[in-house]
Amino acid sequence: MDLQKSAFIALLVLAALIAPASLPALASAGSSSGTSRNALLKSPQLWATIDVCSPTDQPDTIGVRGSMPPGNQPGDTMYMRFRLQYMEPADKQWVDLAGSASSFVAVGSAKAARQAGRSFQLVPVPGKPAFILRGVVSFQWRKGSKIEESISRPTTAGHQSLAGADPAGFSAAACSIG
Repeated sequence: MDLQKSAFIALLVLAALIAPASLPALASAGSSSGTSRNALLKSPQLWATIDVCSPTDQPDTIGVRGSMPPGNQPGDTMYMRFRLQYMEPADKQWVDLAGSASSFVAVGSAKAARQAGRSFQLVPVPGKPAFILRGVVSFQWRKGSKIEESISRPTTAGHQSLAGADPAGFSAAACSIG
């Protein structure tokens, strides 16, 4: 990566903000006892989406939200980690945006499906073209400190956020900032 691109990426991430209303795990459908790994990984409740993409009331902000199904075992706790990737213009590959990854955040008991989200405030570099961004959410089901299951999903469109979408109902796979 050249020095100019590295400087651009360093300037792009100003701050990562956790919206208090969107971070707590929100229970939705059903409980589970002994869900198989295959069922977890193929569940329609396992998804990531962009639910905020620089709306007028939140310019240069991108919100990433994830949903995960109930876990395999009673007593499991669910965790999510959020990060951004940008589309490298030269080779059309997704690249992790330096400094954008959150730590894993506990989103609640694995007795019910959960949603959580994170917003990132970005600072576009004047005179540079817009960047296309997507989110990636990493999901973990843990029993104590032991990871029982783990998987990551890139953002896709067509999902229903229980909180935080701006405008209401917004769901996208990618977002252009800049």
